[in-house]
Order: sequence, then structure tokens, then C-alpha cells
Amino acid sequence: MLTALIIALVIGAIAGWLAGLLVQGTGFGLVGDIVVGILGALIAAFLFPFLGIALTLGGGVLGAIILAFIGAVILLVIVRVIKQITA
Repeated sequence: MLTALIIALVIGAIAGWLAGLLVQGTGFGLVGDIVVGILGALIAAFLFPFLGIALTLGGGVLGAIILAFIGAVILLVIVRVIKQITA
């Protein structure tokens, strides 16, 4: 259980950090990157099957990072658009 939590945090941190690099101007720090990465993984895990997109990368850690990264980018773009609308 603890190992799974640590792996999820590491994957979330990596995915959030990479997404923050791609979507510039949205750095949230280490904890924020972890949260963005984990939320991104949840978004992608829900959104991809709903849209009929199957991401088959062997199901390992690399696949999880890529899935979380894509979801995190989607999340950061949405946050950026909302910030621009409200500003």
C-alpha cells in the first residue's frame, strides 16, 4: 500500500513537472505539480475511454506517466483559460 502511494506521488510529480514545462507560466511548485499530475491522471483515465481512445503502452510506469502527463496538460490548459477569462 505504501509503495503504491509512493509510486503514484512520483508519477504525479513527474507528469505535473513535465506538463508545467510544456504549458509555460503555470508552475505550482513540487506539491502543486504532484497534485496536477495526479488530477491529470484521473482526468485522462476518465476522458480517454469516454472518447474511445485506447492508450496501450504496456501498462507500466512509462504508460502511467504519459497518461498522467496528457491529463495534466489538459488540466493546465483549462486552468490557464479560466485565469484569462477571469482576469
